[in-house]
Amino acid sequence: MKVTVFTPTYNRAYILERLYNSLKRQTLYDFEWLVLDDGSTDSTSRLFEKWKKEKLPFNIVYYKKDNGGKCRAINWGLQYARGELFLVVDSDDYLSEDAIEKIAEWSNTIKEKEQFCGFAGNWSYGGRESENPLFDVKYKDCTFLDRYPRKENDFFFIGHDRAWIFYTEVHRKYLYPVFPDEKFMTEAVVWNRMAKDGLKIRCFNDVIYYCEHQEDGLTNSSRSNFLNNPKGYGLWLSERSKILKESYRQRLRMYYSFACDLEGKTCKDIATFINTSYFLILLCRFIHNVLKKMK
Repeated sequence: MKVTVFTPTYNRAYILERLYNSLKRQTLYDFEWLVLDDGSTDSTSRLFEKWKKEKLPFNIVYYKKDNGGKCRAINWGLQYARGELFLVVDSDDYLSEDAIEKIAEWSNTIKEKEQFCGFAGNWSYGGRESENPLFDVKYKDCTFLDRYPRKENDFFFIGHDRAWIFYTEVHRKYLYPVFPDEKFMTEAVVWNRMAKDGLKIRCFNDVIYYCEHQEDGLTNSSRSNFLNNPKGYGLWLSERSKILKESYRQRLRMYYSFACDLEGKTCKDIATFINTSYFLILLCRFIHNVLKKMK
C-alpha cells in the first residue's frame, strides 16, 4: 500500500476519535492505520476493539506494549509498517480529508528518489493559518537543517514543524538511539542525521495536518522532557552543533546553558551527556555560581 499512518498513543481515548473520523473521511484509502498503544491504562483498547469490527475502507493494525516513549514507538512502527511511505500522526492531531490523496500526488513529483528522505505538507495549529513560511513556487527542496533559521527573514527557512512523510525504507536506516533509562528524545536527532548525509526533503504549501496541543501532550511538557532525559538532550545538542558547524563561541553558550539546565547533575555526568571536556563544564558551573552570588 502507499502510506502507513502511524499513531503512537498513551491514554488518549478521550480524543482519538477525532483522528479516526478524519481517516474515515479520506478521499483516497490507499493506506493502513498502524497504532501502537504505549501502555495506556484508559479505554483505548476497547475503542479499537469496536472500530476494528466496523466495515472500513482501510485496515487498522493495533498493538499494545509497555510504555517506552515516542521514539521507541517509532522504531517499532517502522519495523511493522507495510506502506511505501511513513507518516506519524500524533493521537491528539488529525488530517485533512484529502491528505492521503495529496501525499500520493506529491510522491509522483519526485523522480530522483535516492536523493530524498521524503517530503512534507504544511500544518495548521488550532485551525489557524500556518505559521510556516509560504513559498511562491509549487514546492521547495531543502534539508532538515533548513528548520534552523540562519538569520532574520532567512530565505531558506521552512518552519520548525510540518507533516513529514518519509520513505519507509529510508527511515528504517535511521532509527532512534535508545538509552535504557530514558523515554524521550526529540525527533530532530534522526532528521539532522538525514540532512548530514545529504538527503533532501521536498516541502509543499498545502495544509494536510491539524494540530491542537493538549495539556497532557509532549509539546506542553517539552522542557521537562528534555531535563528528565539528559542523555538524549545532550546527544541532540552536540550533534546539532557539529552538523550546523557552529562557532566556538556558539558552542560555549550551548555548554553553559546545558550545564545550567542540569544544575542538579555532576559536572562529570553533564560532560558525558553532551560529549565534551569535564573541565569545560566545570568552568561553566563555576561561572554560573559566581553570577548567582553576584545576583
